[in-house]
Amino acid sequence: MELCERSAYELSRLLRKKEISAREITESVLSRIEEKEPLIHAYITVTGDLALEQADRADQLIAQGGNIPPLTGIPIAIKDLLCTRGIKTTCASKILANYIPPYNATVVDRLLQQNAVFVGKTNMDEFAMGSSTENSAAGLTRNPVDPERVPGGSSGGSAAVVAAGEAIAAIGSDTGGSIRQPASFCGIVGMKPTYGRVSRYGLIAYASSLDQVGPLCRSVEDCALLLNAISGHDRRDSTSVDLNCPDFLQSLDQDLDGVRIGLPQEYFVEGMESAVRDKVMEAVSFLEQNGAEIREVSLPHTPYAVGTYYLIATAEASSNLARYDAVKYGIRPRDDFEDIIAMYQQARSEGFGREVQRRIMLGTYVLSAGYYDAYYVKAQKARTLIRDDFRKAFEQVDCLVTPVSPCLPFKLGEKVAEPLQMYLVDIYTVSANLAGVPAMSINCGTVENLPVGLQVIGKPFDEEMLLRVAHGYQRLSGGQR
Repeated sequence: MELCERSAYELSRLLRKKEISAREITESVLSRIEEKEPLIHAYITVTGDLALEQADRADQLIAQGGNIPPLTGIPIAIKDLLCTRGIKTTCASKILANYIPPYNATVVDRLLQQNAVFVGKTNMDEFAMGSSTENSAAGLTRNPVDPERVPGGSSGGSAAVVAAGEAIAAIGSDTGGSIRQPASFCGIVGMKPTYGRVSRYGLIAYASSLDQVGPLCRSVEDCALLLNAISGHDRRDSTSVDLNCPDFLQSLDQDLDGVRIGLPQEYFVEGMESAVRDKVMEAVSFLEQNGAEIREVSLPHTPYAVGTYYLIATAEASSNLARYDAVKYGIRPRDDFEDIIAMYQQARSEGFGREVQRRIMLGTYVLSAGYYDAYYVKAQKARTLIRDDFRKAFEQVDCLVTPVSPCLPFKLGEKVAEPLQMYLVDIYTVSANLAGVPAMSINCGTVENLPVGLQVIGKPFDEEMLLRVAHGYQRLSGGQR
């Protein structure tokens, strides 16, 4: 196995024992990028020179000894909506094609404090709006498992680089499933932490009450490592929760005995591919055989989740993206406009892709006079009911287990022309964002060589339980990719 294919946890151990160097790991990753990128196209920007400089610096720190952070010398990729000082950050949009931030996102700074190595900025659906990484001004990304299929979205680039060995781990964002669904489609591990657990400062916003930053990795151990690094209160983010963070690695030592796992009946209904259902139920049976207690629970407002999500998310997108006006932010195609309105229209028409335009228009509509109460206010009421469903379920169980997606990874171009079909791919993931609870995806097998993801959903700020169940399943089943 090449260095670029190993887990961060294993590589960190080898680095500390000085059996390998950070430069060797980074060169292995950069070599894989050179080999795979012409086909996969998972990066928007590759920072090879910077990565080698950071790797050499990490090797110097390791040679000096002392207390070395666990991510020292580990090559990590960053989704291209997290600001990186001096490095282009585009959100996969023409409107930010040349934007170079003057500051780092808090998550980026925390990884730098760990002496991690940055290998590049990953491709994504434009402004994180999509489920396939086909809505990108930089071009689509292919799934390394099957290049004729999508890697999921919107963090498809981050998932693809981990699956292909083009990074050891990656950072993504999740607004309605954008970490978990790509992790499922690419056969890796991905977590959306509790809303407020990880700072959103420096994250270019899609929907501010839903967005959350999280890790995509090869193993649950790696996920715990990255979560340790990026979690914690940040005074620069008003939604960041001031709560002590545990050592998430410690939760991996516990077995599954006595864990009460809920199976929401609303998640196993008509519309799910039978092969996906069978794999998920096999995983549920496996968890039960290894000490977990399985209980059926109800989340009765689940049927309203997709509609609720696409009203709230688009309304917030309409507000957040109003700043791209060709004055303070964004491109200005030319200077000879009749008036400022014409300039706005031209810049936003040329700068935003079709899916982003669609969601801005929908969000503007539901916030407009005469429709605000009928749509936006009603969606917020439904969100409260969905959150209450989770609260009541967690009075009976410690966590929930569901599918990640109702379908296997679909072919490129299969759903692009049918937005409603694309939106329904998120049916099992959006509820966790609406409720603000943590959720993660782990691989639970394959069907015709295509990965299937198992979703574990937990109580607010109980990422430890998710990691415990996911690691237990992965360890006992040999369930690594």
